[in-house]
Amino acid sequence: MRKFFLHATAAVATALPTFVIADITLSATFKLEEATIESINDAFDSGALTAESLVQLYLNRVNEYDDTLNSLITVNPGALSIAKALDIERQTSGPRSPLHGIPIILKDNFDTFDMPTTGGSVALVGSIPPDDAFIVQKLRDAGAIIFAKANMDEWAHGGSPGGGYSSAGGQTLNPYNFNRGPAGSSGGPAAAISANFGVIALGTDTGGSIRGPSSANGLAGLKPTLGLTSRDGIIPFSLSLDTGGPFARTVTDLAIALSYITGVDPNDPATAESEGKFPIDYTAFLTKDALSGVRIGVGRDFVGGNPEITAAFEESITVLESLGATIVDSLVFPEEVFALRGSTYSTISDTEFKYQLADYLETLGQEYPKTLAEVIAISESPEVVGSEFPVNTRVFERLLEAEVRGPIGNPEYAAAKDIQENIITPAVENILVANNIDALIYPTSRCPASPLPGVVDPSYVCGSGGRSATDLANLSGFPDIQVPAGFTSDKLPFTLSFLGLPYSEPELLGFAYAFEQATKVRKPPEFFAALPGETIVYEQVPEPSSVAALIGVGTVLVGNKFFKRRQCNIAQSSADNSH
Repeated sequence: MRKFFLHATAAVATALPTFVIADITLSATFKLEEATIESINDAFDSGALTAESLVQLYLNRVNEYDDTLNSLITVNPGALSIAKALDIERQTSGPRSPLHGIPIILKDNFDTFDMPTTGGSVALVGSIPPDDAFIVQKLRDAGAIIFAKANMDEWAHGGSPGGGYSSAGGQTLNPYNFNRGPAGSSGGPAAAISANFGVIALGTDTGGSIRGPSSANGLAGLKPTLGLTSRDGIIPFSLSLDTGGPFARTVTDLAIALSYITGVDPNDPATAESEGKFPIDYTAFLTKDALSGVRIGVGRDFVGGNPEITAAFEESITVLESLGATIVDSLVFPEEVFALRGSTYSTISDTEFKYQLADYLETLGQEYPKTLAEVIAISESPEVVGSEFPVNTRVFERLLEAEVRGPIGNPEYAAAKDIQENIITPAVENILVANNIDALIYPTSRCPASPLPGVVDPSYVCGSGGRSATDLANLSGFPDIQVPAGFTSDKLPFTLSFLGLPYSEPELLGFAYAFEQATKVRKPPEFFAALPGETIVYEQVPEPSSVAALIGVGTVLVGNKFFKRRQCNIAQSSADNSH
């Protein structure tokens, strides 16, 4: 028997080159459409793609499609040369991280030493900051390519119906419907990622400015815990409320991005609180069973406005239950919270904006304004008022409102801070803690993307019922993650939000991932078709463990073949002997 075993093993080894090893090199296909960090790195590793060629593919798409979408203000003129240098580094010393060679888009309020940062304002056109924002530097250190700066609501203030308008960049359109806006104030980066002009983007959120665009553009997005990411080098709106966070087409890419932008920054004291509270790798928490055994609360205050979104939200609850979550339904906030939040938010944000903006403007060259009053003077100048892209009326009104606010610490501001800290934040915490829930869910936006100014769109449905939840996460500083949850009948996307306690991003990412994997509703907008060269077929060598598995399967199959042949020979021999 042992002799047969050795003989069979030798025969298997002889047979493997044709039977198994020929199949170890597998054919793989890279598609730029909906490309992920993982699929790009697979193509990098095989040699089928380089960072330089990837950047060129994205440049092709921007050149072909962004004249219509108008999502970007500036494309980095050095992107190809940066990519080429990163390719050489990959060949000589290996990649720095999964972000090595990955093109990233920034909202145009993140400082970059090599491109202007405008905040969406004509007053800062051409302004190149002295250095990178803290988050931007971390991305560069990880090997990411800062590919472009994206349009935004001016000063992150909003005002234009549909969002996405600034005097520096004009009007960004919604990639799913050119009659609709991308929402604000981070509409530009969100639209760009949805249309596949880059892999991930960074936005900022003071009162819903990541969450609204995530929903309107069908993306995964994250408004982090205040203090988890640094605001140093980001044009401020209100540092009591501001956070910076990522957009991506998948929750996995969102988690990868977050892993490289957290960190304690001495120039942003709020980040000191995060020390020891962020993991090295957020992807470790992405499991399909992340919702099993958790308690999810339903925020009924925020449901209503569009029947299709409401119906899809109810279906999402059913999905969560099927994934093992216990649903705690019909949770509502005290009416006091809704009565106070609007004035509290505006008092804090307007007061801080005037003074914190002045601090930022002091870091710029002398040819740029140094105070809000100077910004207002530029905004109302005849040259700007008569230009193609004047300052939005409501934005200008908000600048005036901020200018007349008293100094930080005045009695009105102090009272608003007291309400924030002692009424609103405890109410948000209480709804999570008192009900023993791991997250509160709600439709991120109760209605789909809004029509642009002057556009009459009879298909737009946004009735009464339901309240906006977005500024509660800012007033409390709590995290909120968004994940695609469906489309209306007119093909507009919307998302589901998970709101949690401070620094619960690992759990929230897990919940969003489990939901995403069970539903997989994200679809790219149909107006941005693949261009020539965006599909690459290449040979891919499996990981060693996969090779071992293939050889194991081959060994079994070939062994079976020899065993059956041996059995057949024995049977034939017995038959011959019987004669």
